[in-house]
Amino acid sequence: MSLYGMMQTGASGMNAQANRLSTVADNIANSSTTGYKRASTAFSSLILPSSAGSYNSGAVNTNVRYSISDAGPLNFTTSNTDLAIDGDGFFIVNDSGGSSFLTRAGSFVKDGDGNLVNAAGYTLMGYDYTGGPPAPVVNGFDGLVPVNVQSAGLTATPSTTGNFFANLDDGAAVVVPANLPSANAATAEYSHKSSLVVYDNVGAEVMLDFYYTKTADDNWEVAVYNRADATPGTSFPYGAAALATQNLVFDPALSGGLAAASPTSISLAVPGGAALTIDLANMTQLNYEFTVDDADANGNAPSAVTDVEISADGTVYAKYANGDLKPLYQVALANVPSPDNLTPLPGNVYQQGIDSGVIITGFAGSGSFGNLIAGALEGSNVDLAGELTDMIASQRSYTANSKVFQTGSDLLDVLVNLKR
Repeated sequence: MSLYGMMQTGASGMNAQANRLSTVADNIANSSTTGYKRASTAFSSLILPSSAGSYNSGAVNTNVRYSISDAGPLNFTTSNTDLAIDGDGFFIVNDSGGSSFLTRAGSFVKDGDGNLVNAAGYTLMGYDYTGGPPAPVVNGFDGLVPVNVQSAGLTATPSTTGNFFANLDDGAAVVVPANLPSANAATAEYSHKSSLVVYDNVGAEVMLDFYYTKTADDNWEVAVYNRADATPGTSFPYGAAALATQNLVFDPALSGGLAAASPTSISLAVPGGAALTIDLANMTQLNYEFTVDDADANGNAPSAVTDVEISADGTVYAKYANGDLKPLYQVALANVPSPDNLTPLPGNVYQQGIDSGVIITGFAGSGSFGNLIAGALEGSNVDLAGELTDMIASQRSYTANSKVFQTGSDLLDVLVNLKR
């Protein structure tokens, strides 16, 4: 080996170990950084053509690699907007210029505009839920919008669907047609009565009175009135006709359930509200007292948003003071065939690299994507003890290579002095 080759090898080794020390320092500095992925150095030898009588040193080639596919530990927090991915995938985030990147750093908080932004200032992206459950664009970022948890303010929802499941007493007496509730006469008789609260377009409560009246064996009339139209103290006659009537037919051979030809619902227009359909499919007629098994209707009175909840599939819900949940967005995830070949950028984000493969988008819990965990953060995958060990080994290797370089320099000085 020539003296210049010896010095070149030593210098190359020192440079390689300096790179290794740099990655170790970076790892140690980011050992507490959310979603940080460990950097490491991989060395390969550079061999130049040599003859039998001489050796040409090729030194060392250094490659920096990132363990992006290695998940870090989960650290649970008290914030519902802190997100971690349990499995494969990356959050899709945008910078202030609208460019999209991938990240595992899910420490999101609400900024002044209500957008969820992580510690590096990148905005979480998802699909709007306004038109119902969204469908992802699997090969691009089209359709993604910032996840904004301030867009759902005070809201009221009119009732459109409901159910009323009860048992009607088979032993009830038959009521003559002239006295049926549907006739709305002062002499009205009925077998059973119950009420259901629904909501109009501005969130005001509307009380609906349900009358169940036996008209013949296995036949019942259902009449629905607006409580606001009732005569004080007596109900009948109401100030307006029934909102809807329906005739139910039961079949004793079906354990008292509705006959195959019987209607299974009743529809009406809520005063000041929307069209409402009440499901009656599970009504029964058994030799037992009138019992309501289940009765409910959708809709809600005006209520303010008090919190945000995010499900395992990434659906972002606004939680209202009355306990109702309204879906706002669904967080989008992305992945590539070779995550370790993504290109890391400042801010703990990544972009597609030459060897990473094409970005595929989807939702948490579907396909190869992991589930979202709200109230948790993925910690750094750096092993601090291992980094300190690597630092010591690199220091020794650096010292050894510096000795090689120094020895070559000293020998060269001797040769120069001999020539003198």
